[in-house]
Amino acid sequence: MRNIKVGIWGFGAMGSGMANMIANKKGIEIVAVCDRRNAGKELYDVLGIERGDRSEVIIKSDEKEAFTEKCADVVLVATDSFTKKVYDKIIFLVERKMNVISTAEEMAYPQAGEPELAKNIDKAAKENKVSVLGTGINPGFVLDLLVLALTGTCENVNSIKAVRVNDLSPFGTAVMEEQGVGVTKDVFLKGVEEGTIAGHVGFVESINMICDGLGWNLEKIEQTKEPIMTNVDRKSKYAEAKAGNVAGCRQCGYGYVDGEVLIEMEHPQQIIPEAEGIKTGDYIHIKGTPNLDLQITPEIPGGIGTYSMIVNSIPLVINAREGLRTMLDIPVPRALMGDVRDQLQVELED
Repeated sequence: MRNIKVGIWGFGAMGSGMANMIANKKGIEIVAVCDRRNAGKELYDVLGIERGDRSEVIIKSDEKEAFTEKCADVVLVATDSFTKKVYDKIIFLVERKMNVISTAEEMAYPQAGEPELAKNIDKAAKENKVSVLGTGINPGFVLDLLVLALTGTCENVNSIKAVRVNDLSPFGTAVMEEQGVGVTKDVFLKGVEEGTIAGHVGFVESINMICDGLGWNLEKIEQTKEPIMTNVDRKSKYAEAKAGNVAGCRQCGYGYVDGEVLIEMEHPQQIIPEAEGIKTGDYIHIKGTPNLDLQITPEIPGGIGTYSMIVNSIPLVINAREGLRTMLDIPVPRALMGDVRDQLQVELED
């Protein structure tokens, strides 16, 4: 059987991370990359690794040149956080009969925030006999899929609290801007009010996914956003926050069921948290029968966790039923340590 062919759209922190990971796997290869900043360059030169006997891949700026019909079995889209912004890209790829996995946070459960766009994506994917999935570390795993997996050991669930204290440093400039990293407190508060500073994108998706998974009827979601101010200068690869400015965003989300808050989420994320002695971690508390408490310290790294979830989902998406899928629809991704083709349940077309 031939190798699984993969395309990548967007070659920032996540796109390049996925490419590096794929380059070290068996039975899978990158055949196309679309990225304006690196257009005209050879993929492996940009990655700084030996090409060896792999085929040359020249990065294209024009998606029509990069992605011809059926040139890849799956395309990994790492460009945006919002369904509206990634929608046209997904439709473009689906109509060229390629499966799609998106890093866009809202795409982890797009029917929650953009139901009409979700219906359109599902319809287009089914018409072209491909599958579309959105996933990542969060949403996609820590504050939703992992929570639901734990409830599988419960007779009853009364309430859920999930907390992720993480380091934003591995993420690219788009995420830094969404979090308001480096701006003043006044600019942050104005940005939140005007919608230019999004904070964490994903509570709506995660809370809806949990409620649908459990069979709870979600009534409403409330969210709060507060700036995390730094007392010292902090600098990561993609952002800088001077003392007295914003290092990140503390965001909370509350899901109401039958008039009560049954799902509570807290997500303080910032660059270089250790600069002020802050320890990262992932924490899940489930009240029910039985009560469960899970603690992962330090956090599951956001960068590695995101692109690993994407790459490890590749065979699962190829195997999946046609249409728009979520993490509720596919098996839990696992590390691909052998030949990736061994995970396929379908024959690849030559």
